[in-house]
Amino acid sequence: MGIFISVAKTLESIFIAVIFAVMLLAAVYRQAGVLQSAGYSCRKYCKWLGKKGNTAFTRFALLACMCGLISAVLSLCFSFTGWGAPIIGLSAYVLFFAVFVSADRKIALRSEVTFTSRLYRLFAVMWLVFAIASYVLVTGLNFLENVLESGVFTCFKYSALAIMPLLAIPLMLLADCIAKIYEVPRNKSFVKKAKKKLAQSDIKVIGITGSYAKTSVKFIIRTLLSEKYSVLATPSSHNTPIGIALAVNSHDLSEYDFFIAEMGARHRGDIAELCEISPPDISIVTGVCGQHMETFGTFENIVYTKGEILTATRGTAVIADDCFDLFAEYPCAKLRADCVRDIECSPEGVSFTLTLGGESRRVRSPLLGRHSAYNIGIAACAVHLAGMTLDEICAGIEKITFIEHRLQLIKANGVNIIDDGYNSNVKGARAALEVLKTFGGNRIVVTPGLVELGVLEEEENFALGKELAGFDYVILVGETLIEPVKRGYAEAGGDPCKLAVRPTLAKAQEELQLHIKEGDTVLFLNDLPDVY
Repeated sequence: MGIFISVAKTLESIFIAVIFAVMLLAAVYRQAGVLQSAGYSCRKYCKWLGKKGNTAFTRFALLACMCGLISAVLSLCFSFTGWGAPIIGLSAYVLFFAVFVSADRKIALRSEVTFTSRLYRLFAVMWLVFAIASYVLVTGLNFLENVLESGVFTCFKYSALAIMPLLAIPLMLLADCIAKIYEVPRNKSFVKKAKKKLAQSDIKVIGITGSYAKTSVKFIIRTLLSEKYSVLATPSSHNTPIGIALAVNSHDLSEYDFFIAEMGARHRGDIAELCEISPPDISIVTGVCGQHMETFGTFENIVYTKGEILTATRGTAVIADDCFDLFAEYPCAKLRADCVRDIECSPEGVSFTLTLGGESRRVRSPLLGRHSAYNIGIAACAVHLAGMTLDEICAGIEKITFIEHRLQLIKANGVNIIDDGYNSNVKGARAALEVLKTFGGNRIVVTPGLVELGVLEEEENFALGKELAGFDYVILVGETLIEPVKRGYAEAGGDPCKLAVRPTLAKAQEELQLHIKEGDTVLFLNDLPDVY
């Protein structure tokens, strides 16, 4: 009889552990998406978790309280069933986890969960960690039940499982650390394979770095080069070792003439690491500002890191005109990108005079803003070095289209929507506001402020607030960065009746609907990343 009871308790513990593992996995689904956005960095995720106004852990604490309380109530109500009371009490967990997951899915994230092989593997490890933790806790409670031999404890024992929602995030991070035992060596092997593949190929590499405009210049170069050559480029904003390796390992390099590698950095040595994988024949520095000061610490570190691409350049480096002098000490061949003159901006795009090799042409692009002309100029200098004529370049410029989330103009129901949602920097924000001024009707800005500026964050957001004072309506999103923006807005004489603060992008969009009409223009400036 004792053996039968023991087997039954073991099966009961396994069943409960499996169910709890599934519920916990569903509950942390969105949190895993944020962890993914943070590059699977526990440190960066925890920094996001600790941001002012972040309610993630609070929601899990509320879930724990409701589960524990209602489970205890149900167990008490059905105490007359004896051993069945704690089992009935478990229904509270199923109910409140379902409510939690349903509510959690309504919280808007800037970038939703992207299902990759790595994420699937992480989910598998998380499920296992949740199941083991749940099994250990249930087994421990059953052991205490045998030791104490108390009817009261038996009735309420599973109410103690309410601790599991509180452990959900720590266990998720533990699972991430366990998964890295496999992922880190695998990634190193994957990157090593890409490095070897590039080294054995005849493909020419164009490396692009800078504090801003990397992705924009990459897509412009790809469009221009495609007039004459076969071109491979890292997709979207992929600018890490894995991003480069994915592009290289997924294609037959013999089919391409050029590989464009976007190179991002947050610390000294990051660009050098990327150049080891893909040494550039032509390199580009799009510009330098205080972006990512949070991780770099000083402006000098930013300049040093961007300069790492020049050290590795096998041919010529094209450097933006406004930061050319910062890299005077580097011995590689350098070209100042000052080929753009007589810029004219309008809501229909930008036109300018492009001069290359002693020849000049008047060109036009639908891209918005003065800075777009300079980005095209930088790209034109690079592809001219790559062997394209001015006529070929001009033909390519006519085919340049809007780049997603980078001053992308969308027209809907008579309203102009300028989507500048990708992680805006100081210079990019000013350029976007200048673009907005060229449009008619009411001009509305929706922004959470500027991020990743470290010690400059308050100062630059204060300055941003001052620049917002002249617009017809401003909607600030969130609580993380808006205080200095509000102070700057007030100091510049901004009308408080034209300023609204909303906690989420969804709420900001509801507010926007109350003020926008046909002929108006709204700028979404730096849609808040999930990890901020």
